[in-house]
Amino acid sequence: MTATILNIDKINVFYGSSQVLFDLSFEVQAGETLALLGRNGAGKSTTMKTIAGVLKAKSGNITLHDQSIVQRPAHLIARAGIGFVPEDRQIFPDLTVEDNLDIAIKRGANGEDDWSIDRVYSMLPLLEPLKDRLGGQLSGGEQQMLTVGRALMGNPDVLLLDEPSEGLAPIMVQKIGDLIHALKQLGKTIVLAEQNLHFCLGLADRAVVIDKGRDVFCGTIAELNTSADIKQRYLSV
Repeated sequence: MTATILNIDKINVFYGSSQVLFDLSFEVQAGETLALLGRNGAGKSTTMKTIAGVLKAKSGNITLHDQSIVQRPAHLIARAGIGFVPEDRQIFPDLTVEDNLDIAIKRGANGEDDWSIDRVYSMLPLLEPLKDRLGGQLSGGEQQMLTVGRALMGNPDVLLLDEPSEGLAPIMVQKIGDLIHALKQLGKTIVLAEQNLHFCLGLADRAVVIDKGRDVFCGTIAELNTSADIKQRYLSV
């Protein structure tokens, strides 16, 4: 039986006095790709930021390898094994591609040193010819690739990808999909927040559908595909 690596248990999250997540719960199994689906504003990015420690839950718990991380600062959550690729990428525009990767080097939570700059270039061959280019001179798709590579340099146990296909040209969306598939084949554990259902269908093993900050569905992609009601009520535009 596959072990649970990440567990989100009834978290409640606020922006000021406005509650955004309501008793949100789901778990992530080691080696799986889990899709967080929902319309724009459903709470997907808030969920990802809370797991990464950028936002703090007012109540509830988040455990990684059965250890609570919910009140840890973001840098200690990263050291514990969470790699976060934010929606707005947040690369360093005045550093080169290689410097953006080099600055992110750290061992994994148990001393893993699996990801080097050369291995990232091998996994993301688009980046190597650009290694001396400033981050701010990259296209949106190139910046997205760089952000994923930067996260991998930290040897994460769980990789959080927040809307990785948003705003990209179709060819770059395909490249991002191919990259996620390759990481999945390597056994990486991935949580993929997406509004684009079709992008996730061939990549994810299971899905959690979020609506107005609540989990309204959790099941396999096959189960989601046969649930016309869930797709119509919560995922159609």
